[in-house]
Amino acid sequence: MKLYAALAPLLIAGALAGYLRPQPAEKPFPPARVAAPGPITGADQTAAYLPYLQGKRVAVLANLTTIIGRKHLVDSLQSRGVNIVKVFGPEHGFRGNASAGVHVADEKDPATGIPIISLYGPKRQPSAADLADVDVLLYDLQDVGCRFYTNINALRNLMDACAQNDKELLILDRPNPNGYLVDGPVLDMQLKSGIGQFPIPIAHGLTVAEFAQMVNGEKWLPGGKPCRLRIIPVKNYRHDMEYVLPVKPSPNLNTPQSILLYPSTCLFEGTVLNHGRGTQFPFTVLGSPALQGKFSFAYTPVSIPGMSETPLHMNQVCYGLDLRQYDTRELRKTKRLNLDWMITLYNAYPDKAHFFDRTQSKEIGNINGLAGTLDFKKQIEAGQTPEQIRASWEPGLSQYKQMRKKYLLYR
Repeated sequence: MKLYAALAPLLIAGALAGYLRPQPAEKPFPPARVAAPGPITGADQTAAYLPYLQGKRVAVLANLTTIIGRKHLVDSLQSRGVNIVKVFGPEHGFRGNASAGVHVADEKDPATGIPIISLYGPKRQPSAADLADVDVLLYDLQDVGCRFYTNINALRNLMDACAQNDKELLILDRPNPNGYLVDGPVLDMQLKSGIGQFPIPIAHGLTVAEFAQMVNGEKWLPGGKPCRLRIIPVKNYRHDMEYVLPVKPSPNLNTPQSILLYPSTCLFEGTVLNHGRGTQFPFTVLGSPALQGKFSFAYTPVSIPGMSETPLHMNQVCYGLDLRQYDTRELRKTKRLNLDWMITLYNAYPDKAHFFDRTQSKEIGNINGLAGTLDFKKQIEAGQTPEQIRASWEPGLSQYKQMRKKYLLYR
């Protein structure tokens, strides 16, 4: 164990040496995904749900990923005569222009005039009054398959409101770009928080429709009352498929690389290291001013409105790892979270007593809540290997994988 702790930084740094240098910004999301045959999202299958919506008063939970082709679903449905009476906005807002963790206010959409009710502020789910003039709610948000990505919290809250007010929830399903990955410790429910609300691993391996079925089946709604669901599944989809999103799912997941690294690198929100917030490549670079002399790669976080106004170590040169050119096929091959980066940077950090100290950061997150267990922090500090850490996730992870099978819509 001690030998691994001593050699790991050298071994991994050597392996990473080929890309520990400044790299050009990654290509942005393509305007349209080209694949034949490729997945067809629920939203794109308009013939399957437009007749159902006709003549109904419709409310939509939507953000910037809620699209039909290249057009926002709300704009598209309204142009097709669907009566959208209101929109509910999640984290980042309806049009996706709010920073992570920032409360979003109610407003009126300037493009359509439709009232927008924020569900990322004091109110987290629709009230009975909000639903009084609604016949059906529609959920269409792109998820990225992680417990700490808050779209599944918004889904559960919408399901609860529907169950309590006898409304049906229509889910237009979308592929999970990390659908191949089911890994991490199952959340210790004593650590339940805004970044972890369900007894699932870090990477849950579900689409939102599959997750909704799990919420009903495992009776995770208050009182156990199920929500009436109508699902439009994705066509031509398997969980192990590579799927490049046609649009960024949130401001700080702005490249395909960031989405694939996110299950592993979001854990750094629970450390004293900057993880790319305040740059144009969040979740793909990791560093701190304290690591000067340890790594050759350097970058400087700055305030970026709409992404990160006050990033950790703002306007300071950070030294660390550049993962923008990391071959994500390695993640697909192992089907595991990467723990080496955390171990390497912890071992290199000079003030280890404060490595997991978040008091100087205004960002949301702590390592216990992100990992979902009190053990992870202690294991890193004790110099445990990835294999030792992973062993502690059992039998919970295997039990979750078995339970998950009951709710799968896709292979």
